[in-house]
This record gives sequence, structure tokens and C-alpha cells, in this order.
Amino acid sequence: MAIINDTTLRDGEQAPYVAFNTKEKVKIATLLSESGADELEIGIPAMGKKEREDIKTLISLGLDVRMMTWNRATLSDLEHSLGCGAKAVDLSIPVSDILIDAKFGGDKTKMLQQLEEVLILAKQEGVFVCIGGEDASRAEHSFLEEVMALGYSAGADRFRYCDTVGVLRPLQTYERIKSLREKSSLSIEMHTHNDFGMANANALAGVEAGAVSLNTTVIGLGERAGNASFEQILMSLLHLYGEKRIFDSQKIKELVQVVCTAANVDIALNAPIIGERIFAHESGIHADGMMKDKSSYEPFLAEEVGAVRTFPIGKHSGSGTIAYHLAQLGIAVEKKSIKNLLPRIRDIVTTRKKVLSPFELQKLYQDG
Repeated sequence: MAIINDTTLRDGEQAPYVAFNTKEKVKIATLLSESGADELEIGIPAMGKKEREDIKTLISLGLDVRMMTWNRATLSDLEHSLGCGAKAVDLSIPVSDILIDAKFGGDKTKMLQQLEEVLILAKQEGVFVCIGGEDASRAEHSFLEEVMALGYSAGADRFRYCDTVGVLRPLQTYERIKSLREKSSLSIEMHTHNDFGMANANALAGVEAGAVSLNTTVIGLGERAGNASFEQILMSLLHLYGEKRIFDSQKIKELVQVVCTAANVDIALNAPIIGERIFAHESGIHADGMMKDKSSYEPFLAEEVGAVRTFPIGKHSGSGTIAYHLAQLGIAVEKKSIKNLLPRIRDIVTTRKKVLSPFELQKLYQDG
């Protein structure tokens, strides 16, 4: 089963204009644990005292998830994490020539020596270590193999393959991860960004190729276009990959609402999994099918994510929807007797750009 390492409290909070307070972080972490996350990346200790206090608070919750901190591969960053009581760390290094030039003046040897030194110390402290390969999707494949070989020999537990600027394609991702898995015994984690709308697809392609873990954020919150979406990945693993995941599905809606409020962002009405209107069936053919069989036009039940199925009275509604709503109001009718209502409903909705309420429908029916 794939490991969901959610980084809403680190990469999600790095989205522009977003800042979580301690209370919000505690609520988000708790809801993530209840909603099916396996691991949480909870912050960057080197940011300062307040961030370290928040990290300590989150660790003290005792949630049934591994909690990880994000660090540069430096001794000072590691010391801050250890001081917080962290038992798992991500040690981030640049692996593309572009970023190695920017951060290490192009000196790969220096960077690898620094990584090895910090990694060995972390393992001596009994810490779970993930090496974060920043910009791996633009790195030389042979250099990634070298980094992973060093990491494995020094005791690293995982390598994070980062598509930092979101330039991977799913088939390309599959081929690259498959090749790395064939040449290294170090487990791989996918960290994908959504600049071209491929974050979810690339993360799942990586898992199909042998990656054991993938990073997510709630609602895909993150830098620029964001990251792979927690709720979309979770439900994909459950329904498309047949994983047996145990979680409180009723918490997902609450989790999304808490993150949206804390981040001061809105969700598209048609957002996958949690959009307000994705379980609304207006088309007459679809509504009729759903009334007969809930699996007719939905890949999973609305109840699984705490949502409610609706049948709007709109331009594309059929007589079945009209009869359904009238029946809910205690008015029994035959479909053929209300077909004359459909043109009037379409005219009203088209003119005012708003569906009818059941009581408006009742009045329209009674007025003849």
C-alpha cells in the first residue's frame, strides 16, 4: 500500500499569502490523521523559535502518524529538528545542475560530502531519513543514481524524487522511476507539482513504477499551482488502485473546509472529490439513471466524502426530476402530465441564470 506523506503543514503553507497559526495546525494535523494520511511533514525548524514551538506541539499530540520535519542538509538544521524531538527528517539537497550552481557554486563533491556528514549523524541519532532530491526531474539521471547509492550506503531510508517545477509527464515519470528502482535499493517518494496540471498523474505514475510513497497537500495547496491533492490521491488509491485504506470519510469535508478557511482560499464548485456540485445531477438522462442506480453516473458514493447528492431543477432537467421533487412535497404525479412544465422551466432558468427551488416548482405546477 502506498504511503501518503502529506505536507500541507510545510509545502502547503509555503503557498503565497498563506500562514497557519498553531490552533489551525493542530486541527489540520488531527483531521489529516483521521482522514487517512500515513505521515505528516509538519514544518521547518530552522525558520525560528515559533515554528519550533509549533512542531513540538504537533509531535506532542501523539497522533498515529509519522511526523517529519523539512531541513536543508546542514548540521544546524538537523540540530534544530532533533531539538524539537523529531524522529523523522527530510534532508533536502539540490540535484539539478541549475540549482547546484545556484546553491553550491556547481561543487557537487562539496554538496555530497555535506549530505553524507549530516545523514550519518542523523542515523546515529536513530532518526528516519528521507533525502529530498530538489529538482530531480531536471537532474542528470546518472547523478541521481550516484546520490541514491551514497544515501543507501550511509543508511538513508528513502529518496524524495521532486518534480520541483512540475515539468514531468506521466509516462516519462514512470520510465524514470522504474529505472531508478531497478538500479537502487533505496525506496522512492514522489513529490510532484502541478504547474501543467500533472501533479496527481505523475505521483500515481511514480507509484505504479515502484515508488512507495507520495507527497500530497489538502486541496493541492502549495507553491505556484500547488502539489498533488490529498483528497484526490486518497480516493484514487482507494477506488482506482483497490487499496484497502481505513479512515473516517466523514472527516474529509471538514478537513477541506478547515484548510480553505485557514488558507483563505475558495474551492471550485466542480473540484474533484470535494466540489460542491460534483454530486449534482441536472441532465434528465443522468438524473433518471441515478434515481434507479446510484452507480449509474458516479464513480463513488457521495456519502464517502461527506457530500450530499442533489437533483437541481434546471434547463436540462427531465420529467423524472420534476416528478421526484413534487413527490418530496407530497404531490404524486405522472411524468407525462408534467412534460408541459419543462419548456417553462427552461425559459425561466435561461433568463435568470438560476435553478428553481422545489417550492417555486410547486407553485409553477399548481398555477398550471
